[in-house]
Amino acid sequence: MEAIRIQTWGQFIDLISRFDGWIFRGQEDANWSLDSSLSRYLAQYIPDAREWPIREERALRIFRRKAHNFLDDPTVLDDDLRCLALMQHHGARTRMLDFTKSPFVAAFFALCDAKNDCAVFALDTPRLWRRSPMQDPELTRSTIDPRAKGNFAKYFLPNAHELLWVGEPRQMDRRLVAQSGTFVVPGVLNKTLDQIIDNYQTDPGLIKKIILSQSMRFEAMQALYRMNITHSTLFPDLDGLARSMAYELEMTWVGYKND
Repeated sequence: MEAIRIQTWGQFIDLISRFDGWIFRGQEDANWSLDSSLSRYLAQYIPDAREWPIREERALRIFRRKAHNFLDDPTVLDDDLRCLALMQHHGARTRMLDFTKSPFVAAFFALCDAKNDCAVFALDTPRLWRRSPMQDPELTRSTIDPRAKGNFAKYFLPNAHELLWVGEPRQMDRRLVAQSGTFVVPGVLNKTLDQIIDNYQTDPGLIKKIILSQSMRFEAMQALYRMNITHSTLFPDLDGLARSMAYELEMTWVGYKND
C-alpha cells in the first residue's frame, strides 16, 4: 500500500483533488491497522478463528431477538445490511468499516483526537467496483451484494471468501447521510482490508494511506470548523452536540467575549 506523507492542510487539499469518486476513512493513529472493530475484538478474545462465524452469527441473532423492543419499525432487522448498520450506529462490533465519500469528513475523524500522526485511507471504488477477486472472478459486486436476501449468510458469515463489498443500505439513517457515509464489508475477518485488496489488484494503487502530521492539526481543525464539519453536524443528535463541545474549548475568536 502506497503511503503519502502530508505536512500541511494545503498539501492535503492539493492531493485529494486527484481522488475523484474515491472513498475515505480517517484513523487517529497512523500505525493502526485497517480492520474492523469485530476483527480486533475476536482476535483479542477468541483465539480460535474457527469459532468466529459462530460467534458473529450468535451476536446478530441475539440483537434481532431483542432490538425490536426499541424500534418504531422492527422490520429494519429483516434486512441484513440495515441490521448491521443499526448495530454499528449504536456501538456494536461488526465486520463493517465506516468510510465516507468526503475526504474532509475523513480528515476530521483522523485529526480530532489525534495525539500523534494520523491517517486517511483512500480507496479507489470506481476501479474496485469493476473488479472481482482474482481467485473467484465470478464474485462480482452485484453477485455478492449483502442487501440481497441470503447473500450475507452465503458470502460473508462463513468467513471464507476474500472479497469486499462497498455500498450503503437501501435506506440510510441520519448519521450516515450527514457523514456522506458508506460501508466496506469484508468477506474475512482474519485479514486487514489492504490484505484483502491485494486479491483484487493486478496493478497497485487501489488503496493509498495518507499520513497526516500531527503538527497540522490546529490548522486543519480550524479549516474544518469553518466548513461546518464538527461532531454536532456529523452526529445530528444531542450526543453529537455534546461531543462537539470539546472542540469549542479550543476555538477562540478575536474580539469576542461571548458567542
